[in-house]
Amino acid sequence: MNDFLLSSYDYHLPEELIASRPVPDRHSSKLLVFDEATGSITHSTYAKIGDFLPKNSTIVFNRSKVFPCRLLGNKSSGGLAEVFILSLNQERNLYPAMIKASGKRKVGDQFHFEGLSITLEEITTKHFLVSVSLSHQDFLNFLEANGKIPIPPYIRGGESDEEDRKTYQTVFAKEVGSVAVPTAGLHFSEELLEELKKNHRIATITLHVGAGTFAPVKSENITEHIMHEEFFSIDEVNLSIINDSKFTVAVGTTSLRTLESCFQNGKVQCTPNKWEGTSIFLYPGRPIHSIDALVTNFHLPKSSLIMLVSALIGREKTLELYRVAIANNYRFYSYGDGMLILRDPSKKNKNTDLDHI
Repeated sequence: MNDFLLSSYDYHLPEELIASRPVPDRHSSKLLVFDEATGSITHSTYAKIGDFLPKNSTIVFNRSKVFPCRLLGNKSSGGLAEVFILSLNQERNLYPAMIKASGKRKVGDQFHFEGLSITLEEITTKHFLVSVSLSHQDFLNFLEANGKIPIPPYIRGGESDEEDRKTYQTVFAKEVGSVAVPTAGLHFSEELLEELKKNHRIATITLHVGAGTFAPVKSENITEHIMHEEFFSIDEVNLSIINDSKFTVAVGTTSLRTLESCFQNGKVQCTPNKWEGTSIFLYPGRPIHSIDALVTNFHLPKSSLIMLVSALIGREKTLELYRVAIANNYRFYSYGDGMLILRDPSKKNKNTDLDHI
């Protein structure tokens, strides 16, 4: 099949393998370890992930924190409405949002929540821009107290509860701004992080995950797909740790996309503490230079994320590993199990005709 055809990234997943809740102990999730150099597949758990990494590996995590961005209220007419705040970064004192309500949306529409009013101020091709009746800090406090955690629609129909406030968040989350959790990091408990620090180095980046992470690839020719833009930042200390690394492990597709977005001349180059945008789209034929290994969950069929994994090890191998995971009853998607991909060093810096894209 053609690596550039959307249909080439489809696979069948039995519904019972979609994880609706995480396992009680984060690090007890199952881990499929694929060594590209030898072709070997090992079945283990996240608790033992350090055993598969060279000593003094640098493990890079995304420390972005999910905020409760779904608000359920009413239109001025009394009908039900949902306002989904897409980002806490304001544009001219307005917040980007999605709105679900009956009837066509128009500028001036108001939505009411107990202690808060939201007004639709502008309609763009991408989203709505809304104003709120509270100061920025008071709005953040309101979201924290009243908003719902935005779990994906394939988990319990997208309806979160109080338990998700704890479980749909990494233990190392620091900077508020994501509408979806960097899922690969969910498997790392405080206990496991302390164990890893004995033999490895920990580094963090921040990339705030946008709602575009849920957006399906619709172009049958995947090269025509336009990725959503997300914003990242790396501080000076962590930039130094990353560039001093001899073996770099990206935990999650967001960490990889951040590193690859600013990798030039053999190292990660960006202005420390500055927020930069990336819409990088990685798929077979797009070489990846910034990492030696990737920790990642099992992703939706036909998604940009399964294409990213395929950029590392090839589409056919990726789908083969997914079939192995299904046969061994691995749990899939955000609350599911995951993989550790150890790259073949001889392939890491192999250039292709698409290297310039």
